[in-house]
Amino acid sequence: MKNRWIVAACAAVCWTASAQTTAPYAPAPENLQARTAFQDAKFGIFLHWGLYSMLGSGEWTMTNRNINYQEYAKLANAFYPHDFDAAEWVSAIKSSGAGYVCFTTRHHDGFSMWDTAQTDYDIVDATPYKQDIVKALSDECARQDIRLHLYYSLIDWYRDDCPRGRTGLGTGRPGTAISYERYYDFMKRQLTELLTGYGPVGAIWFDGVWDQDRNPDFDWKLRGLYDHIHAIRPACLVGNNHHLVPFEGEDIQIFERDLPGENTAGLSGQEIGRLPLVPDDERHVGLQDHRPRLQIVEDADPLPRAGCGPQREPAAQHRSPTRRETAVDGRRTAAGDGRMARPVRRKHLRNPRRRHPAPRLGRNDKLYVHVLDLQDDALYLPLAEKVGEARCLNNGERVKFDTLRGKGIVLNLELVPEDTDRIIELTLR
Repeated sequence: MKNRWIVAACAAVCWTASAQTTAPYAPAPENLQARTAFQDAKFGIFLHWGLYSMLGSGEWTMTNRNINYQEYAKLANAFYPHDFDAAEWVSAIKSSGAGYVCFTTRHHDGFSMWDTAQTDYDIVDATPYKQDIVKALSDECARQDIRLHLYYSLIDWYRDDCPRGRTGLGTGRPGTAISYERYYDFMKRQLTELLTGYGPVGAIWFDGVWDQDRNPDFDWKLRGLYDHIHAIRPACLVGNNHHLVPFEGEDIQIFERDLPGENTAGLSGQEIGRLPLVPDDERHVGLQDHRPRLQIVEDADPLPRAGCGPQREPAAQHRSPTRRETAVDGRRTAAGDGRMARPVRRKHLRNPRRRHPAPRLGRNDKLYVHVLDLQDDALYLPLAEKVGEARCLNNGERVKFDTLRGKGIVLNLELVPEDTDRIIELTLR
């Protein structure tokens, strides 16, 4: 009889734990307020920065080139961004019109950009720089009143306890210590550090679920991570770049390198999900893109995000984010403050369709136009400012343009651009 009671008690405990795990997610009131604030922000800057920046070939270099994890780690010996200035960066980001900044705290290469106590493979312990980048950005974002979001990878091409998926297989890890339980605990402890030591984090952006798409039975235990985050900071938004409809516990939906419902890049074929308990049944969507692409889609109401990756020594460059940049995709496009540009057929030059206010440029005398997917050889820009010169930065050649008597200008590109990103520098007068 005693044994039966023990079995019954264990069954009750297991059922309770299961019920708690599968209970519907109910966002806290402050979380709903944070969603609204995120939606109102409209535009954010995403910073990719880590050891991979030293190689100048993107954040996937370690796996793309099958670099041995021990050899890759040697990059840390030379990582010393002496020109990094958090105040200058955040000021530039804020002046661009961005409402938040998202920073890669730890990408797939496993290197942590803050002073974590969970590993010595971080910017303070492994580099001669020995300064906490995340802390510097966090403090400066607080001073300048702009929200800080943190990107965190679920996969790790450096640690041996991280379960193997379809990437990072050529980095030379021995594979003798694989344990998702131990790795999961490592991630929870790192997330605790970020959520308790770096101010009111606006959002955690996860990435890497797709790495196990060949192992459909693999359980990431995401709900546990989500609940852990919300328990520490109920207002912190959770998003996951898994290329699927939102899971329980997520607060925003991410579309990688695409607009909701389009999937032109082949990475975001998921439907546009409706998140729970969203006021007025709005859709809160975060656009993820690795190119500096700022877009607005009025029907799905997504949030545009511009992506950039600093170099090892991030000094001010000719494409400084302090200068207003406009991206053009040939349909609906926007400058950082939401102003629109559009392609123009010759027959429309004398009477452009509906006008839009011009971008506010502040004290800057440069405007950079990014032409990403224009299916025309002319582009109308509704500018109030006078343009003195237009030059293509891809080849250094001047670009001819027509002035439309205070209504803006039309760039005459001669041919339909075939570049991935045609950049036109406008000098204002």
